[in-house]
This record gives sequence, C-alpha cells and structure tokens, in this order.
Amino acid sequence: MSDADQLPPEEIAWEGKWITAKKRGKWEFASRARQIRAAVILAIEDGEVLLVEQFRVPLGKPCLELPAGLIGDDDGGEDDDPLSAAKRELEEETGYTAAHWEDCGEFFSSPGMVSESFTLLKATGLTKVSEGGGTDSEDITVHRVKLTEVERFIADFRKGGIGIDTRMLLLLGPKLLGASA
Repeated sequence: MSDADQLPPEEIAWEGKWITAKKRGKWEFASRARQIRAAVILAIEDGEVLLVEQFRVPLGKPCLELPAGLIGDDDGGEDDDPLSAAKRELEEETGYTAAHWEDCGEFFSSPGMVSESFTLLKATGLTKVSEGGGTDSEDITVHRVKLTEVERFIADFRKGGIGIDTRMLLLLGPKLLGASA
C-alpha cells in the first residue's frame, strides 16, 4: 500500500476560474483549476538565453523568468499539448520561433504547497519574427542574455528589487555545483 492509498479524501475549500484551494487531512494546498498545466521554455542560441520580465500580481513587482505559458487555458483548448503551447508562448512573449524542440520532462513548481506541474522544453535554432512582449494584457520585456553573464544579470535584477523565478536556478546550476558553465 502506498502513501497515496492512506491519504484522506481531497476536499475543495474554494474554487475560482484559475485556482482551486484544497485540503487533504491537515494539508492545505492550491492547484490549477481544470487540470491546467504550464509549458516553460529554455530558449538557447549562440551561448545566449532568452529571459522575460513581467509584473506578477502575487509578488506585487516584476519578476525575471524563462518564457512560459499555460497549456489548455483557452476555451476549446482542452486538447492543447506542451509543445504547441510552448511554440505559441515563445513567439507571443519573445518574438522568436524555434526550429528544434526537446521535451525535458515534467517538473513540479513547489510540491509542498501547490500541485502545479510544468513541462520544460528546450528550444534552439531561434529566429526573430516579431517584437514579442506578450498579449494586450501583458507587458513583457524580453532579455537576450549571454550565458557567461547570467549570474551577474540575475544579481543585478535582484538588487533592483525584481523577483527571481525559481527556474533561474537552472541557469545558475554550474556555478552552484562548482562546475564551469
């Protein structure tokens, strides 16, 4: 018998259009409504990575992130998949398309608090096709950063009061692990 078999039933405490607050025994956690997940894009070309900066209401300030978007959040998008969402979001947010895509797997954002998962997709063979910047309701600034300057870039943004998304750890990995980039 697994731990999951011994869990009390899940209860919905509150449900909105996008978020559901749940309780299971003593645990309280949040999940995306309608089983919506996310696609996160690691777009790399010529020793540079694409990052986006946008205001995040829960933080009350801008945040530096990898480009990303929800899978199946639009009406009629129930059949959306990570790759099609990633292609759409990369172009919408950054103005780039990619010739090559690699599915790096599913990951969980903060498993002690939210059940949300995301699929990480690596994009290469980038071509600039538009300005990007997101939809009319978004105000996204695109940054193309040399991998050798990522550590300083993130530190400068942090000093400037910008939030740093946890996925930036991916880019800091070699330094944190004591390996060269």
